[in-house]
Amino acid sequence: MHHILCGLAANPALSSELVDRLISVADDDIATDLACRADLSRAQAVALAERVGESAVRLAYEGRLTAADVDPAVWPDAALALLDHGVGRPEWARLLAADPVRERREKLAACPGLPSDVVDTLAVDPDVRVVAELALWTTPDVAARLAAHPHAEVRRAVAGNEATPPAVLAALVTGEGLPAARRCLVCDREKIPFVHDRHCPRLDCDLPSGASCDGSHESTVHAMREAALRNPATPVEAVVGFVDHPSMLLRWALAARQDLPRQACARLASDPAPGVRADLAENPAIDDALIRALAGDRDPDVRRGLAHHPRVPLDVLTHLARTAKIGNTLLPRIAASSPAEVEELAKSPDPAARMLVAQLRNLPSEIRDRLADDPDAKVAKALAPHPGLTEAQLRAMVDRHGVRVLAKVATNPDAPPALLEELVRHEPTAQKVFRAVARHRGATASALLVCLADRQARPVAAGHPALPPPVVVELLADADRQVVEAAAANPSLPPAVLSDLVCLR
Repeated sequence: MHHILCGLAANPALSSELVDRLISVADDDIATDLACRADLSRAQAVALAERVGESAVRLAYEGRLTAADVDPAVWPDAALALLDHGVGRPEWARLLAADPVRERREKLAACPGLPSDVVDTLAVDPDVRVVAELALWTTPDVAARLAAHPHAEVRRAVAGNEATPPAVLAALVTGEGLPAARRCLVCDREKIPFVHDRHCPRLDCDLPSGASCDGSHESTVHAMREAALRNPATPVEAVVGFVDHPSMLLRWALAARQDLPRQACARLASDPAPGVRADLAENPAIDDALIRALAGDRDPDVRRGLAHHPRVPLDVLTHLARTAKIGNTLLPRIAASSPAEVEELAKSPDPAARMLVAQLRNLPSEIRDRLADDPDAKVAKALAPHPGLTEAQLRAMVDRHGVRVLAKVATNPDAPPALLEELVRHEPTAQKVFRAVARHRGATASALLVCLADRQARPVAAGHPALPPPVVVELLADADRQVVEAAAANPSLPPAVLSDLVCLR
């Protein structure tokens, strides 16, 4: 019965009166679904929060509760949610800055627009994790002040804050102009020298894997530098020297920076770590020469990353489409192609090029129609979801390519109901076609009944409004809880059944 009530809570056909009934018996799970209802009134939102206090946070984030509805002494977490959205009251921040629960103070520290006195309070919080959270999100002036904090964990957070002034970030990287940190999370808790076991058996230990300190707070300093290297506000002059650093993580942090000089990019292009080269391959900062050099990389992740580069030459991209497993995705370079380039790709004798352009969903009709007749199954599969294809064109694809295109044809928004019925009965079949049809707005009752026989499609089909009401009612007794919830959320359930189900509870 509980799964039914969870499904009912999400059912858009549920009347306001039945929503009230569900609120009166809601638990955490039911409240989660009720809180997301688009038709929930303000009075119902307040009633739900009073019934299940934990739901107040979701209701606040969903905009169902306002500052006028929330008492921070009763619902402190909901008050934090409103402060996080910038619609809370300043006096709440002052109250919560003294909250005995550290997690609430930590959450408060990440909220925007805090009063200056609250910021000052949080900056000297007795728990360094609260101060670190403030350092990660605060304003430039406060970040600059916290950069000299005696705790290395706070400095690590400052290094990741994009509002931190560039000169301060440079100082964190080099250590010049700042007093040495005196503490870190490791030496706060352990006798040094100490190296945290990567397979630590202690259940109450929350030190990062591999954390270490010999008095120089080395693991936290390393994390601080990594954060600064990833921070686009850190001056490039302060980071280029790390391209040959022994730490693979620091070199990896550099690979995505878009301000690196060509020489630094060239060094990273020959890095021994494939992850470094793969991130560099996607970096818009690299030039054509490096792009072409990386196209011959032996690692598939590098070539796959290069295919997502926004300026990769089309001839290189076509080559990559043949050698890298890119998948059915619209690549940035293809999305930005000019009409002339689209025409060139569509006319290419290379099916890999035609497949790339077939991913576009705004193709001119003449190009779309030409590709619909393509003899290559991969091209047809890429084009099949394109809107505007006629029933005859979709049927021709199925006749020509069979099981290889079934699922993609089923996702076409213009696929007619009769074709969807044929797709689920096609022999041989493709399992993905059942899920695609079960999601299709044009699916008929007969097609959905076939989909119910597939284990993965069954929960999807159970929620389709075209499913006959008697079948939906039967599914309420299904052994699979996902199917039960989907059926209970199905708007085709008769009003009398909805009422009976709610009243049974």
